[in-house]
Amino acid sequence: TKAFAGTFAVFSDYMRPAVRLAALMKLPSTFVWTHDSIGLGEDGPTHQPVEHFAALRAIPDLDVIRPADANEVAAAWRVIIQRRKACGILLSRQNLPVFDRSVFGSSDGVARGAYILKEASSSPQVILMATGSEVALAVASAQALETSGISTRVVSVPCFEWFNEQTQSYKDEILPPSIKARVSIEAGIAQGWRDYVGDNGASISLEHYGASASANVLFKEFGFTVDNVVATAKKVLS
Repeated sequence: TKAFAGTFAVFSDYMRPAVRLAALMKLPSTFVWTHDSIGLGEDGPTHQPVEHFAALRAIPDLDVIRPADANEVAAAWRVIIQRRKACGILLSRQNLPVFDRSVFGSSDGVARGAYILKEASSSPQVILMATGSEVALAVASAQALETSGISTRVVSVPCFEWFNEQTQSYKDEILPPSIKARVSIEAGIAQGWRDYVGDNGASISLEHYGASASANVLFKEFGFTVDNVVATAKKVLS
């Protein structure tokens, strides 16, 4: 038997006592939260989660997973079933590209919380990290940076909790301490990313409420664009 519940991510606020108790009692409940960003569009700021990723990650003993594509969703479900812990999976409303795993890193890396989705053409100068729907933006931005001569690694970070459990050697393999130029990309508040971007990195985030408009318009207006990611990466490099 597998217990689960689901609703829009923004309404996880109403579920918080039950989610917290599931984690406290070590119940393997799975919470499926959809419409996980400003990408849900015209429903407006009342329905668009902003601080919710960070708030859910703050709950002890709760795994919070935000997959980047269908392959990551499948890999995450496998881990969820094996771990038998309270967890939440955050899913996008908008259509997302499915990465060709003959070109990109294996989705098996999901089980370790973060993994190299796309390696740099040579020794990485900058690392782009992202979750969910913003991973595709990181990939597109890396291509633009590579074109301008900046070798760029893309790291998908579907689950902070799983990554934090890994050995230090694995963490250093994914995020080498010598590479200080790091940029995180997530359509929510940046709280929690400092541990990964470090003192010299930057976060492309959403530190305010959303608005009522199409997903494409909102992402552009709020800086979730290739141009902004490239500019931010160049800034941290300098």
